[in-house]
Amino acid sequence: MEFIPGPAVHQILCADCGTPITPNSANLCVACLRNSVDITEGIPKQASVSFCRNCERFLSPPQTWTLARPESSELLSICLKKLKGLNKVRLTEAHFIWTEPHSKRLRVSMTIQKEVLTNTILEQTFELEYLVQHGQCPDCAKLAAKNTWKALVQVRQKVPHKRTFLFLEQLILKHGAQKDTISVKEVRDGLDFFYSQRSHAIKMVEFLTSVVPVKSKSSEQLLSSDTHTNTANYKFTYSVEIAPICKDDLVCIPTKLARSMSNMNQLAVCARIGNSLQLLDPTTLQAADISTAAYWRTPFESLASVSDLVEFTVLDIEPDGRSRGKHVLADAQVALAGAFRAHNDDAMMDYDGAGGRAAQIYHTRTHLGAILQPGDTALGYHLTNANFNNTDYAALRAERLPDIVLVKKAYPNRRKKNKARSWRLRSIGKEAGEEGETGGGRGVVGRMGGRDQKKVEEDYELFLRDLEEDPEMRGAVNLYKAAGPGGGDARMGAAPGQGQSGGKKRGRKAQFAMDVDMVDEAPPERVHGEDGDEEEDEADFPDVKLDELLENFDEMTLGTGEEEEEV
Repeated sequence: MEFIPGPAVHQILCADCGTPITPNSANLCVACLRNSVDITEGIPKQASVSFCRNCERFLSPPQTWTLARPESSELLSICLKKLKGLNKVRLTEAHFIWTEPHSKRLRVSMTIQKEVLTNTILEQTFELEYLVQHGQCPDCAKLAAKNTWKALVQVRQKVPHKRTFLFLEQLILKHGAQKDTISVKEVRDGLDFFYSQRSHAIKMVEFLTSVVPVKSKSSEQLLSSDTHTNTANYKFTYSVEIAPICKDDLVCIPTKLARSMSNMNQLAVCARIGNSLQLLDPTTLQAADISTAAYWRTPFESLASVSDLVEFTVLDIEPDGRSRGKHVLADAQVALAGAFRAHNDDAMMDYDGAGGRAAQIYHTRTHLGAILQPGDTALGYHLTNANFNNTDYAALRAERLPDIVLVKKAYPNRRKKNKARSWRLRSIGKEAGEEGETGGGRGVVGRMGGRDQKKVEEDYELFLRDLEEDPEMRGAVNLYKAAGPGGGDARMGAAPGQGQSGGKKRGRKAQFAMDVDMVDEAPPERVHGEDGDEEEDEADFPDVKLDELLENFDEMTLGTGEEEEEV
């Protein structure tokens, strides 16, 4: 084969250092070209970014405050907007260089390109340093001053407990509805939410409408007006009233409303609360869903609430085959808990009460046939000698009224152990409310102190029990794993009002202290009863599974924390 040489490669010497190079318009090598031409000229090597420590937002030029995490793309975009002269070069790459979090410095590495001579493009990499300057955004500046809110949402429910607001707080946290709230204040029968913009308050009212049955009305107050520019400054107030009916309440439906729902029995139990009321007749398993509009057209109140529940012992239960979802209709024989007590000498039944009334056996029909067994303990309403101030209940025929209405199963043996829980709940930070508030309550509930603080503790324990015993209710909130055995002081104690076993007292917790309940994986223990006998733990106690718990527990910081007290 004939050798064909390639085209000749002409080289010249660099005009500065004499290195052989390919000819170019500058007649300089790359190193000498970088030394003679600086394409970063006009770009400052140091700059500053504004950071608000209250809301943890950065100032995005010209006047937008943006929430950005460290070394995120959002923060990198804010840093690049602060630089002048980038419009004269081509940015090819930029990334953060790690720095100590407490250094208040941000280091960014950038690679840019620029045409310096004809058909000659130079690329250069350099570093920039940003100083993080602390300041206040306009929203936080208004928050620091007093009476600067523009919109107020007043949420009220006229019931003697706080369980509804404890559950509502968890719904707000799960859906992030609290992010625009300036502050939260507890008042009588409810909470006040303050906002800097009217649109944020409207968004909160729409959220409340979607999760609970409410009715709302709005009002506005003129603060100032300018006749020359035809502008005015208003404060807006939205009043939201929640229906005074809660889960497991006993209600008496008005006659007209009951007939419109397939002639349902007027005496029913509230099975669930959402944006509508779900009622259940425990004697027939007939269910009804009352919409918010239908309820407020014909409002009614509950006859009895959870605080009126009485413990009963199940003597016998016989399902009749009818079922609806998870409910199974059954005939049950029950007696008051502790009605029959055996003496040590002759082991004979002792009938207490007037004429043996306390030891009377009651026959009733219940919807809990799937979970109740003889010997179990159930909570229900004792209607035999009940006296309700309700016209609809008074109009009912006496022969159609049951003696007992069972509501749910109870677990007294497990509650006596006073064990810690393996999960905890997050809370919204709270602001100081009315004068004289001394309570260290949980979240936004429990600021009144004194007797009200003790009532809030009891309501909180009942709320935690509802979460344990109702998987559907747990699915609506976020549960977080506890940090360890000492992660909290929420324990399964005795029923509210009966004290806790072991003589332990629960001290006042810190503002953001969460309730923790440790999972017990040891073999079932035995609890000593009142008469010294050992009682076995309930085998079907509803433990919260670990796969239902979330990681990365994070505290909310709307208010100023209080010092934590030891229990």
